[in-house]
Amino acid sequence: MSANQQRRGEMWVLMQARRLGLGRNTLRRQVDRVEAILRLGAVVVALLMIPAAAVLGTAVRDASERAAAVERAELQQVRAQALEDAFAGTGVAPGQVSWPIRVGWQDAQGVEREGIADGLIGTKAGADVMIWLDRSGSIASPPRQPADSAAFGASAGLSMVMLSWLLLSGLFVLAQRSLDRRRADIWEREWAEVSRRWTRWEK
Repeated sequence: MSANQQRRGEMWVLMQARRLGLGRNTLRRQVDRVEAILRLGAVVVALLMIPAAAVLGTAVRDASERAAAVERAELQQVRAQALEDAFAGTGVAPGQVSWPIRVGWQDAQGVEREGIADGLIGTKAGADVMIWLDRSGSIASPPRQPADSAAFGASAGLSMVMLSWLLLSGLFVLAQRSLDRRRADIWEREWAEVSRRWTRWEK
């Protein structure tokens, strides 16, 4: 790194510090220092929310995956056959990939059974369809996949960051308004004092 680049880096750091209210300035009042401390504290807390959100997201993901593992252990996946074509016409919601169809399968005792399960849109009658059965042998909803648990964790972490930043912003704005009123009162008293001095000098 050249000397010029180093000096520019130092100047940038000093400018950012002054923007945060750091450094010596005889014109800066106590209320200005309080505002600078609050601003710096808000920035630090906002940055700390990022790793905290990552920890929360990981915990939510792991908890969701453990619950899904328990659910998978209680269910049984079997191969069934579609007894009718899955709907493939108009009116399907955007992003929808499955449609409830009647399926048939053979249980552990060899008894033929039928039920309603989700099949991919466009599935033809006679095609194989994988279904999940609970302990009673009835069709159950599929357990969550690892990708779903990861999505839950990411949503929880992102929500924590956004809500915490929104709360910090609101609190800082409220504190800043109070400090602005305090600053205005100080300026008003100082101008009143200056006005009295000018009046005495004119006399």
